[in-house]
Amino acid sequence: MQSKQYSIKVYECSIEDETEFMLFFDVNYTLFKDHLILIHGDISDTIKEYLNSKSLTFLNNINLPKGRTRKALERDLAHEKRESEIDHIIAQTELVKLSNRLGNNLTVLDNMIRSGRELSVEGDLLLLNRVNSGALVKTTGNLIITQLVEGAIRCGGNFMMLTASHKANVIFHGVEVDNKFLVDKLSRVELKNNEIVITPVFKKEINWA
Repeated sequence: MQSKQYSIKVYECSIEDETEFMLFFDVNYTLFKDHLILIHGDISDTIKEYLNSKSLTFLNNINLPKGRTRKALERDLAHEKRESEIDHIIAQTELVKLSNRLGNNLTVLDNMIRSGRELSVEGDLLLLNRVNSGALVKTTGNLIITQLVEGAIRCGGNFMMLTASHKANVIFHGVEVDNKFLVDKLSRVELKNNEIVITPVFKKEINWA
């Protein structure tokens, strides 16, 4: 993917008097010719023709995202990093607990399951990589996937543990699991008393020593 990032200046306004509006830009054209003109409210054909004749770039009734100060951005990034570290610790703890429940008939893989590939495992599976959209993973036993699932999952074990995207198709014991319980959060899906129970691994506060 190729991309470019631009910093642009925006002049935000509304039009109450068309003559006054056009006079303003006639007088201040040099100042605003490189700005993006953001206009709220209705724009007549006269104004559109005027702006086009001046080669002014404009948008109408669009809410642009507001910029954040460097300090606010650094604070948000630090918070996200800390939350990510907490989630990682919790995930590793849950992974260890659930891994201890896996049997001797265990397959451990560290390969990305790419689109078009079908992986079928007899017994338990610990997958240390992601499942791409268009891929299929089937296991007769328990299943733990440590990275994002975007493909199809078919699990027949007593439990599975994964994080899925909205693209994923997860079937547990022949029943499709609603993605809203799996998207953007690590979850345990277990079979208890012939019922499917989904338990998110919630973000928890940790008191650092």
